[in-house]
Amino acid sequence: MKSQFFARAPSFAIILATCSAFSAPSHRRFATIMDAAAGGGGCDHPRGRDIVVVGGGIQGTACAFELHRSRALPPGSTITILEANGLASAASGKGGGFMARSWGDGTDTQALHELAFDMYETLSVELGVKSYRKLPVIGVSPGPDDDDGGRRDNGKRHPQLADIIPRWLDGSVGRISPMGAGDDTAQVTPGEFVEKMMEYVNGRPGIDGPGVKLVIGTCVGIESSRDDDDDNDDGVRVVTGVRYRTDGERDELTLRADDVIVAAGPWACTAEGWFGNVVKLPMEGVKSTSIVWRPPVDECGRAMIELVDATALFCGEDDRFGTHLEVYPRPDGTVYICGIGGSDYVTTSELQASAFLDECPPKSDRVEAALSAFHLMSNSYATKGELSHAQACMRPCPPDAKPYMGKINGWSGAYINAGHNCWGIAWAPACGKAIAELVLEGYSRSVNLKPFDPARFTSGGRGGRGRKKGTVNVGEQW
Repeated sequence: MKSQFFARAPSFAIILATCSAFSAPSHRRFATIMDAAAGGGGCDHPRGRDIVVVGGGIQGTACAFELHRSRALPPGSTITILEANGLASAASGKGGGFMARSWGDGTDTQALHELAFDMYETLSVELGVKSYRKLPVIGVSPGPDDDDGGRRDNGKRHPQLADIIPRWLDGSVGRISPMGAGDDTAQVTPGEFVEKMMEYVNGRPGIDGPGVKLVIGTCVGIESSRDDDDDNDDGVRVVTGVRYRTDGERDELTLRADDVIVAAGPWACTAEGWFGNVVKLPMEGVKSTSIVWRPPVDECGRAMIELVDATALFCGEDDRFGTHLEVYPRPDGTVYICGIGGSDYVTTSELQASAFLDECPPKSDRVEAALSAFHLMSNSYATKGELSHAQACMRPCPPDAKPYMGKINGWSGAYINAGHNCWGIAWAPACGKAIAELVLEGYSRSVNLKPFDPARFTSGGRGGRGRKKGTVNVGEQW
């Protein structure tokens, strides 16, 4: 075997989901597919598969979770998550967790909306996820400046919507309209879902050994080899391992791996160098600030969770503050607010240089804008609420607003699952299932992955763009 190691320039904490997949060299793949059709799970590794998930975000964890649950996982396989900081340490711990089954545009990603929504409902019961619930959604336009700052009964003003207008929406608002009755809209706190997936796989031992092992370390490259039967130096590379460093250490360690799935969110574009530049992965990171409120308190300082009614708000653009708030009350009484404008657009080259990888600070001016806008809408929070914390994270956006999901051409055992835009949390169960099927069985039975081909930009072609307003505060990439 002739070995080769592709490394990247800057040290990089990446979310890689190394999954037990098609690591068979190309001349054995037809036999492998036939084996899968016969119930053999698509694997010809007598010792099992070494599966390394580098990164503990919701996409990578969902891949590990579905791989562990799959009957196609060969006996003797291992699954390891290699994570630089901790589970759900980036967007998966800071996202809103809203999902909508029928809010897709009817194009290629519609199946991800529908499958993931249904999976969340089932898995949340199976895993004991307390933060999952269906909830109605209303659209709210900004109201006039409230000079008296008094409480308003907006339910009485809109009696036809009184059942779904939350009591805490008791400030100055304009038009209110229904957007969802709660049958196909839901929410989950993504960090809890990640934790519950890990608890499940580790409380339920795998085919031969423990569930999913967590290793804290920073991925620095991928090891590979060339098949003995392939005399062409430009032939298919075979994944053999993942190299990483632990915090503060310069020496590299290696995790043996048969397959690698790059699920690194906005930083997945760094994998271009990992795979010898055989694939181009243009990416834009949309860095946005969000805030979380504690529930209002009574005169004795007790949280009034029962007053935090379960209705989500999508608010119109408010030129006074440069916001278009999205407001998600959670079952624990906290309220998550995003859509506060002022997002930064981080280029591919900046992401490849590890921009905002270790620290992703919120913008203080946007926090103040969000507080002002929400205080005007909610007298309860303006008078009795308290800000818990402000935060920021990045959404990964390929140029055509479609994710990268599939096999890396020219490699055996190399896959990618990244670039899911603002729906990364909402789609996670479906993406994990589809990638696990691709890796273990050679194709995805659940989702047509052809539109998400990672090679679609490699030849220089460039797709369309998601919706974006450039430097305008409220502009976002969808």
